[in-house]
Amino acid sequence: MADDELAELRRRRVEQIQKQQVDSQMMAAQQDQAQQELEAKKAAVMRTILTPEARERLNAIRMTKPDFVTQIEGQLIMLAQSGRLRGAITDEQLKAILKQAQPKKRDITITRK
Repeated sequence: MADDELAELRRRRVEQIQKQQVDSQMMAAQQDQAQQELEAKKAAVMRTILTPEARERLNAIRMTKPDFVTQIEGQLIMLAQSGRLRGAITDEQLKAILKQAQPKKRDITITRK
């Protein structure tokens, strides 16, 4: 009798673990899909905000500084949604925005005695 109860408990536990794994996989899939939808929306907005040259420049910068580009994209999207952008941002305007957003470099001088 104890063996039957033990086998039943094991079977229930295995089913519970399998259900948890399936649930976690479904959650991960949903999060991936939501992330892809968000990226697609962001890309669509960026296509309307930036000229092709400016998008090219931003994509080139993304190779070296992805966090910086994400920050800039967020700022540009907020400006567009608030209505503060009148037209598409050109490459020259993007350069100016990037210069302003770039952190200041500190000059370090070493003097030897």
